[in-house]
Amino acid sequence: MYWIILLVSAVLEAVWATALSLSDGLSDPLPTAVFFVAVTLSMLGLGYAMRGIPIGTAYAVWTGTGAALTVGYAMVFGGEQASVLKVLFLAGIIGCVIGLKVVDGKRSEKA
Repeated sequence: MYWIILLVSAVLEAVWATALSLSDGLSDPLPTAVFFVAVTLSMLGLGYAMRGIPIGTAYAVWTGTGAALTVGYAMVFGGEQASVLKVLFLAGIIGCVIGLKVVDGKRSEKA
């Protein structure tokens, strides 16, 4: 359950980062409201997930997944130029996140 909450929180990180970018310095009401709701829920989820996932792993997964989703969204919707290398590096981030889950799962089995 902790991992599911962590991944939802990472998605919300991408939402709030994108909303912040669209808020025009927090002056546009709709993206500003989305930003505040998403950042609050994202932080609450991260905090909850840290009850069952070590802080270093949880934070790395949260930031890595959120960053990869934010860049991916920006590339798809035109805010950022896509390239083969960017996609390759984003896949590397996601691969590392999966690796952290696998390593954490093996640690939990031994405990």
